[in-house]
Amino acid sequence: MTDRVDFYVLKSAAARQRWAFACRLVEKAYLRDLRIVIASDSDSDARAFDELLWTFNDRSFVPHKVCADEHSLDPLTPVQVSTLPLKVPSADLLVNLSNRLPEQWANYGRVAEIIDSDEECRRLGRERFKAYRNSQVTVETHQLEDSAEA
Repeated sequence: MTDRVDFYVLKSAAARQRWAFACRLVEKAYLRDLRIVIASDSDSDARAFDELLWTFNDRSFVPHKVCADEHSLDPLTPVQVSTLPLKVPSADLLVNLSNRLPEQWANYGRVAEIIDSDEECRRLGRERFKAYRNSQVTVETHQLEDSAEA
């Protein structure tokens, strides 16, 4: 059951800034021994984020895997990147980089939504915000500078 949903709102409209913040957030969660699922809109987005997660910081290593389906899940890998609603046993955090409300979001201890200033991204983010709030889950909003650390 989800305890809380955090909306991280960036001032920039650049998707790259959004993904860079997501990398720092995932790294921080990984260093706290959390199991993480990252939801993407498309296979190409999942693969692009996978590449960025390998290269965003020269001094960092976040073990992760792109999962095309339920059969490609690796229970030993702490971070899974996918376009599907994955059933990951004991995953602690869902980082939603997609523009839709993820299926099975309530199965995660926490959900992180990262919103940039693109008007369509904000509109879709507001819809997800309402859906979470209507589900009686605690929703927190964090207004961030573009250079903000996770």
